[in-house]
Amino acid sequence: MERTKINVVLKLEKTPGDIFIKGWIRTKRNAKEFSFMEINDGSCLNNIQVVANNDLANYADIEKLTTGSSAEISGQLIESPGKGQKWEIQATQIDIISVAPDDYPLQKKRHSDEFLRTIAHLRPRTNKYGAVFRIRSEMAYAVHKFYKKKGFRYLTAPLITGSDCEGAGEMFRVTSLDPKSVKKQGKMDFTQDFFGQETNLTVSGQLSGEMFALALGDVYTFGPTFRAENSNTSRHVAEFWMLEPEMAFCDLSGNMDHGEELVKTLTQHALKECQDDMNLFSNFVDKSLPKLFDTILNSDFIRLTYTEAIDILQKAKTKFDYKVEYGIDLQSEHERYLAEKHFKRPVFLTDYPKQIKPFYMRMNDDGKTVAAVDLLVPRIGELIGGSQREERLNVLESRMDEMKLPKKDYWWYLDSRRFGSVPHSGFGMGFERFLMMITGIKNIRDVIPFPRTPGSIDF
Repeated sequence: MERTKINVVLKLEKTPGDIFIKGWIRTKRNAKEFSFMEINDGSCLNNIQVVANNDLANYADIEKLTTGSSAEISGQLIESPGKGQKWEIQATQIDIISVAPDDYPLQKKRHSDEFLRTIAHLRPRTNKYGAVFRIRSEMAYAVHKFYKKKGFRYLTAPLITGSDCEGAGEMFRVTSLDPKSVKKQGKMDFTQDFFGQETNLTVSGQLSGEMFALALGDVYTFGPTFRAENSNTSRHVAEFWMLEPEMAFCDLSGNMDHGEELVKTLTQHALKECQDDMNLFSNFVDKSLPKLFDTILNSDFIRLTYTEAIDILQKAKTKFDYKVEYGIDLQSEHERYLAEKHFKRPVFLTDYPKQIKPFYMRMNDDGKTVAAVDLLVPRIGELIGGSQREERLNVLESRMDEMKLPKKDYWWYLDSRRFGSVPHSGFGMGFERFLMMITGIKNIRDVIPFPRTPGSIDF
C-alpha cells in the first residue's frame, strides 16, 4: 500500500478505511490495554493519533518506543471518539524503524531559541521550526510563481565574482593559493591565483541582472549572497538569500509599484497556503501579526523623500540612540520609527544623498541626490533596497571617478550603457527579512536552516 502523508489524511472529509503512514513519535503513553502515540511525518503542523492494541504481535517492543523514534503504521483510519481530533488510526501492524535513546534532546517541553540553535540539525522537528521551514519552502515557490505569472525570466547569477557591487569592502575572498606559501611570501600574488585576480563571493546579483534585463527585458535572480560583516546582531548573517528583480524601461515609480505588489502578493500567499503554520505564529509568537497583515494588504504604502524623513525624525519626540542629521545612513531605530510609529504602515523612502549610495544609482536633476528607494516595514525596518539605475554613460563614468572606482574593471558594465542603454531599475529584498516579517520571529538565525555567523560554521 502506498504511504499517505499526514497532511492529506487530516484534510479528508470521509473515512477512507485502510491506511499506511510513516513518521516520528512526538509523544506516547501506555495504558493497560493500549498504547497511544502522536505521529508526525513533517508534512504539517498537526500530529495524528495512533492507537495500538496489546494484541499486536510485537506489542512488547511497541511499549518501549520513545519520543523521537520512527515507525511504519498500517491500520484503519476511523473517526476519533476523543476531543480535539477528527481522525485517528487503529493500528493493525506497527513496524519499528528505529528507537531513539532516552537522551533525545527534544522532549515534550519548551526549548529556548538559543538552545535550539545549538542543535540546528534537530530543531526542524519542533512545531515552531517545522512551521518556519515549511513556510520558507512555500514562499520560495511563491516567488517563482509570482515572476512566472508576470513574464520575468529567472537568472542564475554567479556566486564567484571579481566585482564589488555595493562597495562595502566586506566580502569573502575566494582563493586557491596555499596559505603556507602566502605566509612565507608575506603577500598574496593574485596573478598566480585560480582566476588570475582577486575574487570574492558575491554580495548581490544585481550587476549580472542588469546585463540580462538589457537583453531579455525583465529578469530576476534569487539565491544566496554573502557578507563578511563581523556582526552578531539579530538582523545579520554571513550567508543569506536575496530576491533581485531587474526591469528594463522602468523608472523609480514603477520600481516601487513592483515592490508593493510583490510584498502584498507574497503575504497573501502565505496566509492562504500556510494557514495552520501561520496561525501558530499569530497565536504564540506575535499576536499583533493579524493587524500587520491587514495593514500590508489593505493600505497603500507611503512614499516620501529622504529629506522629508529626516525632517520628521528631527521633530520626533522620541529619543534615538543615533543622532539624526542630513547625510546619515538611517539606522534601524529610525526606519522602524517611521514605519511603526509615525505612519504605522510600510514606507517607501526615496532620493538619498549621493554620498551614501553606490555608483550605479541614477543621479537626480539636483546633482545631490540619487533615485534610490528603500521599503521600510514595521518591526523589521528595511525590507527592500533598490534604485533606478544610471543609464547615461557620461554620468556613470563621472560617478565612478568620484568614488575612485577603476573603470577598466567594469568595462563590461560600461558597455551596457554604450550599446543600447535604456532606463531600468530594480531592487533587492532580503528573503529572511520577509520571513521574519510574516512570522514575527525576531532573530534572522531562526528563519534560515543553518545560520552562518562570526565564529560559527557548525552543521
